[in-house]
Amino acid sequence: MTSQEILFDCRGHVYRSVLEVVPYIDGAPLTDLIDQFETDAEMQPSGDAYGGLIPQFFQFGSMEDHFHGRSNGATGPKTPVLGCECGVWGCWPLMASITVTPDHVIWDSFEQPHRKTRDYSGFGPFQFDRLQYADAVQVLSAVLSSDEM
Repeated sequence: MTSQEILFDCRGHVYRSVLEVVPYIDGAPLTDLIDQFETDAEMQPSGDAYGGLIPQFFQFGSMEDHFHGRSNGATGPKTPVLGCECGVWGCWPLMASITVTPDHVIWDSFEQPHRKTRDYSGFGPFQFDRLQYADAVQVLSAVLSSDEM
């Protein structure tokens, strides 16, 4: 499996005056990738359901811990990588298993916890070079830290 590139875009939320975090994989927003997958799989509802995570609204812990799958445990074994387009991650989250190896970070086993019968086995896995991933998370943390000042 080849490695993909990840970046985290911090942008203003469409409806709220806060920053949301949207992962980009190989230049494409994860929101677009999952919308296309769900639409192609004829899942209902699908399309424009997901948005970025809003760290200001929810205590995810550090972005380093969150995006390395070391959440506080409140979300179970999987980590929210996207939230609902409304800004509330628990409303319509995209959850993933995040596995860290010495060389890679892997996102797989995606699920929509409000629709347990949906099959996401064809979505991902996404494998990232661990150093590139760590750099992307560090940039995200720096952007969020500077926004708090």
